[in-house]
Amino acid sequence: MPDSQAQPPDGATADSTTLLLCGARLTDGRTVDVRLSGARIEAVGTAGSLSSAATTRSARVDLGGYLLLPAPAEPHGHADTALTALAPEGPVSYATEDVQRRATEAALLQLGHGATALRSHVRIGDVQGLGPLEAVLEARRALRGLAELTTVAVPRLLTGVAGADGLAMLRDALKTGASVVGGSPDADPDPTGYLEALLEAAAEHGCPVDLHTDGDDPARLARLAAMAGGLRPGVSIGPCAGLARLPADVASRTADQLAAAGVTVVCLPQGGCAGSELRGVAPVRLLRAAGVPVAAGSGAMRDVANPVGRGDPLEAAFLLASQGGLRVPDAYDAVSAAARAAMGLPEVRVEAGFPAELLAVRGERLAGVLSLAYSRIVIHRGRVVARTSAVREYCDSAAAVALELPRQGRPDPRP
Repeated sequence: MPDSQAQPPDGATADSTTLLLCGARLTDGRTVDVRLSGARIEAVGTAGSLSSAATTRSARVDLGGYLLLPAPAEPHGHADTALTALAPEGPVSYATEDVQRRATEAALLQLGHGATALRSHVRIGDVQGLGPLEAVLEARRALRGLAELTTVAVPRLLTGVAGADGLAMLRDALKTGASVVGGSPDADPDPTGYLEALLEAAAEHGCPVDLHTDGDDPARLARLAAMAGGLRPGVSIGPCAGLARLPADVASRTADQLAAAGVTVVCLPQGGCAGSELRGVAPVRLLRAAGVPVAAGSGAMRDVANPVGRGDPLEAAFLLASQGGLRVPDAYDAVSAAARAAMGLPEVRVEAGFPAELLAVRGERLAGVLSLAYSRIVIHRGRVVARTSAVREYCDSAAAVALELPRQGRPDPRP
């Protein structure tokens, strides 16, 4: 029997050369048609203006009632430990096939939420060696065409006798396929030495750096900023919840140092992760005011660090707006444009020439979408790769019928 082939969702076929999105609403209030060709947006025009140009090989998706957005991205996940809180009693299995299955399932859950690009921190060394990394890399290959998954190699120690093994393991991880170097300097007996070793390895291989730190030691962050300043292709740190516990003047001075060094902070509004001892959220308004690029990730996804983690970027944006005090557009930017920039990915706009990485959510305005983000259509490289449909129904109600209340959402009363 031949291998079964995954079927694309309704609205796209495997051999489609173009995809026409009809009647989508943009955040500026316009209603447009968007034509995608391959992995790019080919044209954006007023509703109905692009239909005549569609060929017989074009697929069409009706986005009436949907808000069309640049797709979010996941800049801080943990694929090797994801979903382990669901495991039966006993030790969690880190066999290659089990890690690959969990990593793939977690990535698909996040893809369904809208994240078409994901960065996963993966622990290396100790008993498992490179096994979890190799399993996540297998998941990456299996997900090709659906989502882009990149890996961060996370050694435990890089100094002292044990650190020599960790450094050798890090170099092997980069040769195996990890594309980012990471880790937790706070957990090493010599945090400065850890940083020096890690940054040296990153410079040697031309890799980005993505570190775990609580950010509660301003002197340590100042050293990091001094050492990381100007390093390309870039340095990210997170979740930095400890920054919010520092005196205001100390936190402000630290934010200025991070901004001057070009360091990005990736906060975790939905909860922490195993690499962080503290809970809470980084002071995003203070950081942004200082000029620090701020992105938001999911962190733990149903593991021991957060057994209820959803991995939903729209929930992260909702929390930044509702609890972090960010304006709604800035909150969404943290999980989309800023997240992509932190991952070194090209910018996405709903304009011709930009990557066709898009998310359509049923709703009229961005604030409403973050509040009630039920139905979603996810587009990766110009193809519909995930669709979630939700309908809310009530029992028979004369009041609802008389008032003609909608099943889901509420129309924007403004013209």
